[in-house]
Formats: sequence, structure tokens, C-alpha cells
Amino acid sequence: MEQQKQSAVLVEAGRGETFSMAGGSYRIIVSGSETNGEYATIEMTVPPGGGPGPHAHAGFHETFYVLEGEVEIRTEDGRYTATAGSYAAIPKGGIVHGFKNQTDKVARLLCTVVPAGLENFFKEVAAVTAPVPGTPTQAPDMAKLNAIAGKYGQVLYPPDYLD
Repeated sequence: MEQQKQSAVLVEAGRGETFSMAGGSYRIIVSGSETNGEYATIEMTVPPGGGPGPHAHAGFHETFYVLEGEVEIRTEDGRYTATAGSYAAIPKGGIVHGFKNQTDKVARLLCTVVPAGLENFFKEVAAVTAPVPGTPTQAPDMAKLNAIAGKYGQVLYPPDYLD
């Protein structure tokens, strides 16, 4: 039985769904709906002080490639300063990890998740954490965030978990 050929995925510069999250900007370059759920690639623009807190996802392999700037990647294994051109891979299995832009300059990363699915988690979190114009900034509703995380096989940990 011959395997059916799939079409190439080609995305023009700047294309893809963009949304704000955690003070940064995320652009879904390729979503699971375009790759039969095999993978998704997200461009992350991370402001100074930004980045996700400690979390784990046993069912996803996640990679980060730093395009510009730098981030400190924290895992249960330790800390690593990833500068432009650096690459980090978080394997399936659920190692707790997170990253933070510790500098005063914006960082840009490419994140690829295998299989796809985390891009939908990012979109849902962005929707419930988006600031409401004209209202004071509030801390995120952790019950809502944990519920969304659980839906996507994520576990969220306290901000100081990897300290």
C-alpha cells in the first residue's frame, strides 16, 4: 500500500493568526489543522520580564529556537541562557519547564510542538487573559487557567517552583 503524498505547507512572511498573551505576541505560523495534527509552529515575541511560568505537558514534544534576544530556560535539570541561534528541546514525558526574558530587550523565538494542539491552548489562554479596555489590570483567574491547561494535558506550577 502506497503512502499518499501530502502537499507542502508554505506560509508567506507575516501570515498566520496573531494574538497577545502574557504581554507578548504569539503568531501561529502553522497550525495542526494545516498539518493533520502532526505539529504546529508558533513565533513568540517575548517582552522583557515575559515568558511562561513553570508547566509540564507529558504528551507534547516542544522545541524552541531563539531568533533574537535571549531567554532563560528553566527546567527540573537546571537553567540555561538561550541566546540568538540557541535551540532547546523539551521531550515528551512531563519535565517541568518554563522560560523568562530576563533582559531589557524583546526576544523572539520559534516554538514547534509535536503533535499539534498547544497552539489551541495558547489561543484559549489569550482569550481569557486579554485585558478589558477601561478596566484595571487584574491577576489571571487561576481556576480558569488550570481548567484550560487540563483540557490540553498541561499542568501549571507556582511561579517559584523551579527556583
